[in-house]
Amino acid sequence: MSTSNGTQVSQLFQNAHAEGVLSPAGLQALTVVDLGAQIQAGLGVSVDDVQASEVVLVTVMPDDSGSIQHANNARLVCDGHNQVLDALLASKQSDTVLFHTRYLNGFVLNPYRPLEDVVRMHDKNYNPSLGTPLYDQTVVLLGTVLAKSQEFTRNGVSARTVTLIITDGGDCHSQNARAKEVAALVKDLQRAENHIVAAMGISDGSTDFRKVFKDMGIDDKWILTPGQSAQEIRQAFQVFSQSAVRVSQGAASFSRTALGGFGR
Repeated sequence: MSTSNGTQVSQLFQNAHAEGVLSPAGLQALTVVDLGAQIQAGLGVSVDDVQASEVVLVTVMPDDSGSIQHANNARLVCDGHNQVLDALLASKQSDTVLFHTRYLNGFVLNPYRPLEDVVRMHDKNYNPSLGTPLYDQTVVLLGTVLAKSQEFTRNGVSARTVTLIITDGGDCHSQNARAKEVAALVKDLQRAENHIVAAMGISDGSTDFRKVFKDMGIDDKWILTPGQSAQEIRQAFQVFSQSAVRVSQGAASFSRTALGGFGR
């Protein structure tokens, strides 16, 4: 089934709610504002074009706020994104992985697509100069993860997902969603037991990222808080890359990874 417009995205969510995948609070978070077009932009490859009995959806949301540039971290974020891609390309199960990149302010660099088709981040397609609508865009991102996994499962294809949210500041530009709406969605995804939601807070010297992400419902074991050095930021991306590869290695490996968090 290819999802061709926002109406069908909405139908996927209604079905997820009917099946008990989405709680009333999760459904409300996704439908209080019409997010169909934004979510549609990330769905990418048609389920019919994927010849696999199971898929892994790897989703990354790099921060493109001005403070990334101000802290001279733009190159590190590009490299980190590409490092995740390279680690997955080198894994044995690379042909079952679909990758999605959506920047924190909504630009979709990669709708879900096979790894060999993924566009790398570089200074021509990444110019961090905007704000930090963390809650609004995390709702869109998780809605996209949920919609795509629902597309696959409704077509008899097993789907596991791992998602990384990256920011170097707390929310300051969201118009619609609050932390509790994000938390409702994260909780629904966790309850389904085939999703991992992780977050990386790149130190700005003041934000308590563990609190920010916990308020968004993200488990402490899936929170990375690198300091301001290039080495720490690279190491954090390396840790996520290793987890994403483990997730791609089958259901048993996914379960162990989900249980252990980044410490596994």
